[in-house]
Amino acid sequence: MYGDGLTQPIAVHDDETQRVDQAFRSEVEAFLDESLTEALREAGRETTGLKSAPDACGAWRDKLFQRGWLAPSWPVKHGGAGWSTAQRLYFENACAERDAPILQSSGVRTIGPLIIEEGSPSQKARYLPAILSGEHEWCQGFSESQAGSDLSALSLRAERDGDDFVLSGSKLWTSFAQYATHMFLLARNVPSSRGGEGLVFLLVEMDRPGIDVRPIRFIDGQHETNEVFFDKVRTPVSDRIGDIGEGWKTAKRLMSIARSNNTTTGVLRRALRAAQREAAESGDVCPQEEAKFLDLQRRIDAFEAFEWRVAAGMVAVAPAPATSALKLLATELHQAITEIGLTTAPHSEFAQAKYLATRAATIYSGTSEIHRNILARSIGCP
Repeated sequence: MYGDGLTQPIAVHDDETQRVDQAFRSEVEAFLDESLTEALREAGRETTGLKSAPDACGAWRDKLFQRGWLAPSWPVKHGGAGWSTAQRLYFENACAERDAPILQSSGVRTIGPLIIEEGSPSQKARYLPAILSGEHEWCQGFSESQAGSDLSALSLRAERDGDDFVLSGSKLWTSFAQYATHMFLLARNVPSSRGGEGLVFLLVEMDRPGIDVRPIRFIDGQHETNEVFFDKVRTPVSDRIGDIGEGWKTAKRLMSIARSNNTTTGVLRRALRAAQREAAESGDVCPQEEAKFLDLQRRIDAFEAFEWRVAAGMVAVAPAPATSALKLLATELHQAITEIGLTTAPHSEFAQAKYLATRAATIYSGTSEIHRNILARSIGCP
């Protein structure tokens, strides 16, 4: 059985791979060979966290934007590439093989797809072009000190005052808020409500008066996450997705999108190559360790097949539990890769940093325990 027994292992989508014709492959190879400078490759190789260095990210996203490939899964009419799952996977793997910088844009990967699905025409016109051009950079305001995996326990207040909501409270573990121009967040607009009732999903400009971003340093000294405070911040009622009081429904759809792509096959293949590289530079790899590397390669191949099957609607569970399965399998596999990386190269600063950076992978975007509960309920377990 594959992973937790969610599906049988299959050959890595041979029929789908054939649909990525030679013309597409040649186009991708030519673009990457021409556009990826050695400086960009070095920035990609040195990345240990969720995102490469800001300068490298900016340069790489500009090249992708100019080529029309920044948003592979977006429809062409919204500025995306409109690629199939097979084309997207091929491009991601080709980028990983060449150590392209990691962008991990919440705009392209998360809020953009939600706006395409559920945003108003004016929101699509306002936000989508700005996401693609890089004018808008987004962060996610969900977690709070008492609301992590139990997100429905959040308490950030959104009090209605005419045409505005007035936000008071804070958000925690907000990734890359120090760079963001906008935040999508969940707030409680009915003070007496509990759980998923009485919430609103808002799109908030980060330069509004009363917003204060404070860094949270990781154990390795890196700064990716922040605490964000809201002191009577006014934001328009119209800047929301979904109905007032129905924010939980919108947030669940948003998280389904996020969980399906926050750790992709390309990320996993990149991490395995880095671990193998560090192991080779550190000395001889024993047969037992080599066998572990081979097993991890097999598991990544199986995950890629599962990722394609989920995208094609070929799994026997609903879309939301299926994305939980993707998130669960991917983040635990990512941790397994960095564990063997540290074991085989214990004195490598890169291996140490990569190991520490992935410790939170099975916590953010829902813990592994939460996702196992979601999957259990989807198959009828009490």
